[in-house]
Amino acid sequence: MDRHRARGRRARPSRRKPILYTLVASAVLVGGTAAGTVYVKAQAHDGPGLVSSTSASPTVSEEASVEPVAEPTVDRGALLTKAMKSVTVEVGAEVSVAVLDLDSGESAAYGDGTFDTASIVKVDILATLLLQAQDADRHLTAHEKTYATSMIENSDNTSASALWRTIGQADGLASANKRFGLTGTEGGDGMLWGLTQTTAADQLTLLQQVFGDDSELSESSRTYLQGLMGDIAADQHWGVSAAADGSKWALKNGWLARSTTELWDINSIGRVSVDGHDYLVAALSNGNSTKAKGISLVEEAAQAAVSAFQDTVDD
Repeated sequence: MDRHRARGRRARPSRRKPILYTLVASAVLVGGTAAGTVYVKAQAHDGPGLVSSTSASPTVSEEASVEPVAEPTVDRGALLTKAMKSVTVEVGAEVSVAVLDLDSGESAAYGDGTFDTASIVKVDILATLLLQAQDADRHLTAHEKTYATSMIENSDNTSASALWRTIGQADGLASANKRFGLTGTEGGDGMLWGLTQTTAADQLTLLQQVFGDDSELSESSRTYLQGLMGDIAADQHWGVSAAADGSKWALKNGWLARSTTELWDINSIGRVSVDGHDYLVAALSNGNSTKAKGISLVEEAAQAAVSAFQDTVDD
């Protein structure tokens, strides 16, 4: 970003010349709007054209200072929209992404469409199971833990179907999601859990339940689910992890080739760490001609989402 700074030159004042006080302001322009802390200070100058001593400001021996103006909030949404312009979206495809900086609490979103979840719903299924177990004051059974591990780490569909039945299918999911704060997610009909409909914003809310402190899930439930998402099978190390520093991520991906169109739904949700900051990211897409192109799309979207929080202003 360009930085524009007005500077005043300090000169040694003549004993016969009055001191002129000028204001020096520092600001950064973001999208045409000043952003950054504005500092105001007085500096002594002399030179031609100075006012007479009778109209000059009172003489002081040191620079006067004024409390800094509060820093304006950065428009992360605008930065994300700008970053998404560089993302390649093939004709007929659609993408939406949402991101939250866990440290600052700032968030941004791009796109507001509704998408098939494919296998990312498995996080919601396990979160629902854990919430139900908490309500019943019980631990998961050995079978449930086996299913949960296989469902999250290996994206096993048979395990997902078993737990989908256990939670009460779409009705059980809806009941938990109401408590989780999801408002745009609707479970798939019957056993079609992969056709659950959702939004990037809702998936970000779900991630907050998994990785945030203000959650319906207990600390032990969150730690359990986070651990599974951090141990995904090697062939699924793609998606939002593309935005992370090395291996500092936990995720769940979803992929589905629609039989009616032969086009791919490709989704990825999770937590990534970048430059010491933790971000929650949900990237959803549909209409991709191939799985590979869909993966590339959600990875670019995740990188764009995080980049919206990487622009800093130097003091």
